[in-house]
Amino acid sequence: MDDATIGGASDGELLARHVDGDPDAFSEIVRRHRDRLWAVALRTLGDREEAADAVQDALVSAYRAAHTFRGQSAVTTWLHRITVNACLDRARKAASRRTSPVDDTERLEQLLEPHESAAAPAERGDLHRELLQALRTLPPEQRAALVLVDMQGYPVAEAAKVLDVPTGTVKSRCARGRARLLPLLSHLHPSGRGSSPSGMGRNRTQGTSVPPTAGPNDTDAVKGGGGRA
Repeated sequence: MDDATIGGASDGELLARHVDGDPDAFSEIVRRHRDRLWAVALRTLGDREEAADAVQDALVSAYRAAHTFRGQSAVTTWLHRITVNACLDRARKAASRRTSPVDDTERLEQLLEPHESAAAPAERGDLHRELLQALRTLPPEQRAALVLVDMQGYPVAEAAKVLDVPTGTVKSRCARGRARLLPLLSHLHPSGRGSSPSGMGRNRTQGTSVPPTAGPNDTDAVKGGGGRA
């Protein structure tokens, strides 16, 4: 199959061709989705090596399980579900911190995104590091929900499909996670820097609450398999 044919095929078509033995089809799927899978893994795990391993675990699982895909969701949703489950498998090995349920509806992106100049890369880097460090204190399930909804911009209903849980569960996990993060990150809120909250949320792009991080350059060497939560 030539490059033009590959590029014009849908994700579903590529997955079907992979199952039928096309040697190039799955590579194109990886090329299309690797960066976003990497972003989800990095923000969920907060560690580059762990995130890279989780993505590779997930890609191995997807490669091997492609024949089980029945088209009941988008291929990208299916891939994200496998990736999140690979991350949760790894994250559960670490000690989980208890969280207190607090009724808070403020999105994480509103808490973390101060009105700032684009000429402040060092400050953004510090913000990114503090965010990832704080996220690692959450139980894995809450962390995954917040990454998908507040950082990747997924609607709650779509995040529920990725996590394979009811929408109410996603909302609950997000609320509890935000409540746990508030005391850890309240110093990053715009009101604490003398800027107006009215400036938040302008010129935003879906799924860019923190600066994007480049993904791993090589996905050929893969190992293990991402289990299901």
